[in-house]
Amino acid sequence: MRVLGSFLVGVLLAVVGAGWAAAADGDSGFTIKDPRITESSGLAASRAHPGIYWTHNDSDDGPYLYAVDSKTGKTVATVTMKGVGRPRDVEAISMGPHDTLYVGDIGDNLGGKWDHVWIYKLPEPKELKDQTVDATQYDVRYANGPRDAEALMVHPVTGRVYIAEKNQDGGSLYAGPAKLSTSGMNIFRKTATIDLWVTDGAFSPDGRHLALRGYFGGILYDWKDGGPKRKGRLTVPLQQQGESVTYTTDGRTLLYGSEGTNSKVQARGVPGTPDSGSSHGGKDVSELKPDYTKGAMVLVLALVVIFGGKRVLRRK
Repeated sequence: MRVLGSFLVGVLLAVVGAGWAAAADGDSGFTIKDPRITESSGLAASRAHPGIYWTHNDSDDGPYLYAVDSKTGKTVATVTMKGVGRPRDVEAISMGPHDTLYVGDIGDNLGGKWDHVWIYKLPEPKELKDQTVDATQYDVRYANGPRDAEALMVHPVTGRVYIAEKNQDGGSLYAGPAKLSTSGMNIFRKTATIDLWVTDGAFSPDGRHLALRGYFGGILYDWKDGGPKRKGRLTVPLQQQGESVTYTTDGRTLLYGSEGTNSKVQARGVPGTPDSGSSHGGKDVSELKPDYTKGAMVLVLALVVIFGGKRVLRRK
């Protein structure tokens, strides 16, 4: 979903870039090279196929999932979901228990107007080849009315599905029923308040942590008694339009993806995780603090450039 002009994105990224520490050079990652994937909006690490990541386009693409090889950045399989209607605004993908894939057709470009949204569930293919796979479609509604959301997370142990609302002023985390049903509407209920403009999220492979990301930051939670307890901030890389996040299968690294052609998937270590391959691996999450002084200086400079440019244009 294109929410900011390219110039404004550049200015904001400069501001945030000055305020947040980046991970060390040499962190692993990959570039998605498939020209069909121009709006990668979700990311999930395959359990059955090491080094493979599932992704999909945002909208206007059809019921397709792409298996991308992180070594080459190339698509090694395209899966067509059968048994679902034409997707409306697919925003997220998550691995569930028993090698199942959950796809969240949960976006709402109208700002929370859809009466209901959909979740699709399908088995992860055992063989990586172009194929059609039967999927189950679930109807979803929020208990307190329509919401715009881009983050869907499935707990790897309980299989319960959660959705994080996308709200610039902060939103809410919603939990689905213990088991999704195809016979009626699945009601998702608010379980926690989230102080972040959430674009995606992921549970750690052991289910003990929840990572939520936004365009310009992220939050790491401990997952206790079926709910989140804030642990601290995440170091999110600067990206053109950061839309996705997933844990690597060993739980030591978070991979962050962005929309756009030839988009880069960038790795950052998980704070508090030893030997995570990042300059922040092993540090307590509370040590990762933004430098607001530098950020403010860049903001002032950006404003000078913007308003100075307007004056020049007026004179012409």
